Amino acid sequence: MSPGAGRWADPERQARAGVGGRLRAWYRARPVPEGIRITRVGLWYLLFALLVAAAAVNTGNNALYMVVAVMLALLVVSGFVSKTNLTRLALEVSLPAEIYARRPAGVAFTLRHHGRRLPRWLLVLHFGPGGRPRLVPYLPVKGTARGVSELLVARRGRHRLEHAHFTSLFPLGLFRKGMRYPLGRELLVYPELFAGAGVDLERGGLAGEESSRRAGWGHELHALRAFRAGDDPRWIHWRKSARTGELIFTEREAEETLRLSILLDNALATGGGDELAERFERLVSEAASAAVAHLERGFEVELVTRTTGVPFGGGNRQRIAILETLALLDTVPHRRRALTPGDPRAKQLRLGLAAPAAAAEVPA
Repeated sequence: MSPGAGRWADPERQARAGVGGRLRAWYRARPVPEGIRITRVGLWYLLFALLVAAAAVNTGNNALYMVVAVMLALLVVSGFVSKTNLTRLALEVSLPAEIYARRPAGVAFTLRHHGRRLPRWLLVLHFGPGGRPRLVPYLPVKGTARGVSELLVARRGRHRLEHAHFTSLFPLGLFRKGMRYPLGRELLVYPELFAGAGVDLERGGLAGEESSRRAGWGHELHALRAFRAGDDPRWIHWRKSARTGELIFTEREAEETLRLSILLDNALATGGGDELAERFERLVSEAASAAVAHLERGFEVELVTRTTGVPFGGGNRQRIAILETLALLDTVPHRRRALTPGDPRAKQLRLGLAAPAAAAEVPA
């Protein structure tokens, strides 16, 4: 729905806004014509009409004059009908919960026809360049149409979806009329996610469980020692006990929670230019891809940058927190201080323009 619809539906808000506020709200919420353009078919039609008109003038044939009159009348009627075909519409949109850069996002819409006389035909809805338009072939009087269109945003960060664009070639395809309906919706676009080949997720032993080399309840052998009161009898090493004549207890290594620390250096040298900026955007996408992939595999993941960070955590909330942080991450002037992980024992993925991209470091 256009932003002004809710304001006009609230009497209390109308009273508070006053006449000037209501006029401003109406002005912002009104549909804005995008002009009318003649199509290639329309150009050929107009050229043919001019040829017929020239023939009528040269020959003085009344029948040709009648043909020219009909053709010009159709031209005028087509322009008028194409204009009215895009009016008296109300649009409501439902944005997806997650939108990623360079990935089509489905936008559910509900289109209503508030006119009283004529139905609407061949309406094409789109939300800006890159997205796939959606055709609404027929919308009856007081009728409703629902569907899903596509939105494509090229870069991460905050964006505004200011308008929805309607175009139509109805009735004869001679003109393309456009109308812009205000939306005024804010979008938070997450970084582009790469496929499995985008970041080497297995490099440096990032996959698999990690033993802590401390006594615990894991599967790896830690040490053999004398049995003590309170030890679990199930872990007695009977062969060793029979050989030594005393009870020998088997200690296992504790298995720690899988952890990955992503250290993204967002320091950028001044005057780096567009090339460095594009490389940094790729590093942000690599960090997002690694975080999502490892969280899905049960890791606890943290994000460390020069300006902000997300402490260790797992699950969907952690995924959203990291993606939101990366979506809004900006560069800072170059600094020499190295980034440090929250847990030095965790696996590390260091990303920065000063180091090879996607180079994983495994702590000793």
